[in-house]
Amino acid sequence: MDLKLKGKVALVTGTGSQIGYGKAIALTLAEEGCDVISADIDLEGAKKTAAEIEKLGRKSMAVKVDVSDRSSVDKMVEAVIAKFGRIDILINNAGTSSVVQPFMQMTKADWDIDIGVNLYGQMNVAQAVIPHMAAKKYGRIVNCSGGQGIPNISIYGAAKGGIDQFTHAIALEVAPMGIVVNAILPGLGETGLVGTAPKEMLESMRQMSALKRLCTPQDVAWATAFLASDVCSYMVGQVVKLQTF
Repeated sequence: MDLKLKGKVALVTGTGSQIGYGKAIALTLAEEGCDVISADIDLEGAKKTAAEIEKLGRKSMAVKVDVSDRSSVDKMVEAVIAKFGRIDILINNAGTSSVVQPFMQMTKADWDIDIGVNLYGQMNVAQAVIPHMAAKKYGRIVNCSGGQGIPNISIYGAAKGGIDQFTHAIALEVAPMGIVVNAILPGLGETGLVGTAPKEMLESMRQMSALKRLCTPQDVAWATAFLASDVCSYMVGQVVKLQTF
């Protein structure tokens, strides 16, 4: 199926991890014909992903950004507009978990990191990008949810739960501007967030899965590419869940 992504300009945040969902999403969009901006607080990681995008024959640039800092986000968007002239697609993927431990052991500083990056971060980037999309009367935004209700990452999950409601609300606000907003809730995978979890926990999750395996970055990338495409033209404000348990 042609996803009608050829020639689009996509901004993907959180592409620095070389085993994460963001990199897989960026490369899949490039394979589908997008020019892709690789953005992360880890600039060296973002550069590695950008180099792989260019090997696929698409244009790219690597940008350092702290999504929790609005001034940093504004500088990123200004740089992208200066080089590409527009942003057709935003994949709000950047995220982090300050610590993996019981709620009662977490501090206010831990809360600030989790909510600052995972909730405020996506809000910052969306608010910076939407005016440029509205000016063109076209845009696709995919927010990344996930992690709700999982012990030991409670504040991370709370922030991501907020993304679900944020997605639905802004989707209704910006649809008249030609901007389609949805969210993706990846399944548990061996990425940076849980890759260091005990093997017993990961195996337990595998056995709970209907498919008896964990989610892979490519699983997430294919679903995200669909949500970012013109093929997905009548789905607004939805959260697509890839969990299989």
